[in-house]
Amino acid sequence: MTKITRAGVTFPPDLLKDFDEIIGKMGYESRSKAIQDAVRLFVSERKWLQEEENTTQTGIILMVYDHDARGLETTLTDSQHHHSDLIFSTLHIHISERDCLEAIAVKGKAHEIRELSDELATKRGVKILKTVIVTI
Repeated sequence: MTKITRAGVTFPPDLLKDFDEIIGKMGYESRSKAIQDAVRLFVSERKWLQEEENTTQTGIILMVYDHDARGLETTLTDSQHHHSDLIFSTLHIHISERDCLEAIAVKGKAHEIRELSDELATKRGVKILKTVIVTI
């Protein structure tokens, strides 16, 4: 059996109230399990940034952008073609008249994924970009 370590955590009252409401709606039986899951997600999201540059990583780049921004769709397509060795699939969803959501499945070296993510994030018209790497 794995040894469990007890840790104390201090929360601002409003944050704890929101946390308790959410975990209650989700059906968590205890705060401890919910906090463990939250910490596990936090570690997974950030651990890849600490990995060696040449480790292979897998994940999704989520991007919301204004498709009416001049030249943006061509620029995004060019960037994706330039990094086609990393990209396994893309999903494109029309959110509104102007906004699109794109999910790009990637697998490759950490530094290459970071490079693609940074390249896309800095384009004029990209509103939100989040890279989620799965670290197990």
